[in-house]
Amino acid sequence: LLGASCVEASGCFAWRSIAGLSMSTVRMPRSSAFVQTLLLVFSVAATAFSGWAMNSRPRLVDAAVSATSSAGECTTLEVALGGNADLLTDKQQGLVASLLQLKQDHLFTDWPKKGTDDENKVSLVEQLEALDASYPGGLGAYITKARDLLASAGAGDNPFEGYTPSVPSGEDLVFGDDEYVSMEKMGIEAAARSAFVLVAGGLGERLGYSGIKVALPVDLLTEKRFLHMYADWILGLQSRCRKATGKTSLELPLVIMTSGDTDAPTRALLEAEDYFGLSPSQVHVVMQDKVPALSDASAQLTVKKGDRWSLETKPHGHGDVHHLLFRSGLATEWKVNGVEWAFFFQDTNPLVTHALVPMLGVSVDRRYDMNSLCVPRKAGEAAGAITRLEHLDGHSLTINVEYNQLDPLLRATPGYENGDVNDPETDFSPFPGNVNNLLVYVPTYERVVSGPDQGVVEEFVNPKYKDDTRTTFKKPTRLECMMQDLPKLLAKELGNAANVGFTTMERWLTFSPAKNDPESGAASSKKGSPPGTPGSAEADVYRAHAKTLTEVCGVAVEAAEPQTFAGTPVALMPAVVLGPDFAVTSSELRRKIRGGRISPRSTLVVEGEGVELIEDLDLDGALIIRAGPGASVRVTGLKVQNKGWKFVEASEDAPEEIRIRGFQLEKHETKVIEVTDPGRWEVSPDGELKRLGD
Repeated sequence: LLGASCVEASGCFAWRSIAGLSMSTVRMPRSSAFVQTLLLVFSVAATAFSGWAMNSRPRLVDAAVSATSSAGECTTLEVALGGNADLLTDKQQGLVASLLQLKQDHLFTDWPKKGTDDENKVSLVEQLEALDASYPGGLGAYITKARDLLASAGAGDNPFEGYTPSVPSGEDLVFGDDEYVSMEKMGIEAAARSAFVLVAGGLGERLGYSGIKVALPVDLLTEKRFLHMYADWILGLQSRCRKATGKTSLELPLVIMTSGDTDAPTRALLEAEDYFGLSPSQVHVVMQDKVPALSDASAQLTVKKGDRWSLETKPHGHGDVHHLLFRSGLATEWKVNGVEWAFFFQDTNPLVTHALVPMLGVSVDRRYDMNSLCVPRKAGEAAGAITRLEHLDGHSLTINVEYNQLDPLLRATPGYENGDVNDPETDFSPFPGNVNNLLVYVPTYERVVSGPDQGVVEEFVNPKYKDDTRTTFKKPTRLECMMQDLPKLLAKELGNAANVGFTTMERWLTFSPAKNDPESGAASSKKGSPPGTPGSAEADVYRAHAKTLTEVCGVAVEAAEPQTFAGTPVALMPAVVLGPDFAVTSSELRRKIRGGRISPRSTLVVEGEGVELIEDLDLDGALIIRAGPGASVRVTGLKVQNKGWKFVEASEDAPEEIRIRGFQLEKHETKVIEVTDPGRWEVSPDGELKRLGD
């Protein structure tokens, strides 16, 4: 009674302490020492109780009142909502109160009186609730981080202040040589303890494709979608791992990270295609969150144009994948189940299937906590580069640095005055090109994402300013995060004990993404850069598979002249597709295909683990060889000559997945050898199929 008073205002309670008054303001006779002491005791007790009450608000008055510390602030909440407070739950009132404290008053200004737009008011607050729940630390943490980052961006702060760059430590592999084969051997032994994470949050709009990118066909020879090809790859590895370990029920987990735009169609595609042969139990789909857009440098949340009752939201970035693996419990589940490695890969790079096994061997050999896949990179090339950064305080990072940041950073460093330049011996930059595919050691990874940051990697903001005041934006911005910034979180949790490196492999073997529409690809090609179109990615698949036959199998593959489609030159012939389930290592490929010749106008498709041997093939035309489950097929001395297949200009009425390539396929004549019945089979030189036994 003496120390605090309880005031009820606008339906909520707030404790107001009077114990903070100095004793000089309490007028009492000096002789009342006992009373003064009693009052002091009561005051201190009341202050403590008041603080306890405030810290225990949900237990006393539920969450709504919890956000206020005085009756005055409670009144402010009621005034701000204009008599609408009782439309909201106590928890929602608490959220509104906290947003008012964060100066987000514009969200609630001029709300009409109760009875008008009530459903819309509740809808807005429910959206705020969902955004608050999805971001670690809630909207308060998001807005506070945003203000700090926007202030830093506005001041033009250098994010690399205090860091000295140097060439990082990693492994350079050359396809088929002894070191490559050695890494493959170690990798295939570790593959049984691996998981896969496909980052698939993008639509195909940038490609000129209206569907989700993983639904796009990889090539016209097989017409298999990207997601189908990745499933075949995982199943091929899984089959080898089952045989090597004796674990016939072994499943290699696949996580697909979707977005709000791709989640439903991705799930529908999996259901429609029976998970492309994968077990539904081994596939997990997690959807990344969106975050509120920010209107200005004060981090005001953006209301949608033309709809005052909805907030504008934007993708947070593929860095969300780390938090999602924590939040879903999958990282911990993997660790408990003995999964040691997790491979993160992008949605439309068809050559990535060549990279995992040797890259896994490197990680095992070097005991990497994180290993980035890289390709040789020309100095100044518009691609991020893996760089070692050492700070003045002694901590270090091996991390991706964007190309437009790398050169000025190097020029400001003694010994690198010329910036990013090619090494005269290799004609490539010593800083390898990051292709944004990661391999992590799960026990370390799970420990880090389970830490205080819950897998949220360091964020950044990239506002486009209207003018030199750097306070207003051309369009709303947001906080973003990138998957490849994981080393910052590793360093935060582990310090310099984090072992981060890279594996560089040849570009022709591992990297040709489909990311551009035909017009953009043609413009890029004219500048001497990779086109990055679905058509060029398809051509690079054919080229890579043909080159592997030349490099390790001794096949004479005769090249044809490039053709130009949609303004981009592409070398489509000979067209070779070796299914990812046919051979998973260069050693297996070397064992299965021996010698032979493929003419410049030929097409070859080989699919199925059961194709055991193709020896001295002489191909001038189109040939398909497939082996179903349980079938073993050997092809020796086969000679094929037919009219074959031909790539021609795409017609105007062709489906969009054809039009965006610029070409279509005419199939004139084909030799097909397809064995679906189990058993041992042989194909004679004249093409006759014979069963040899069970």
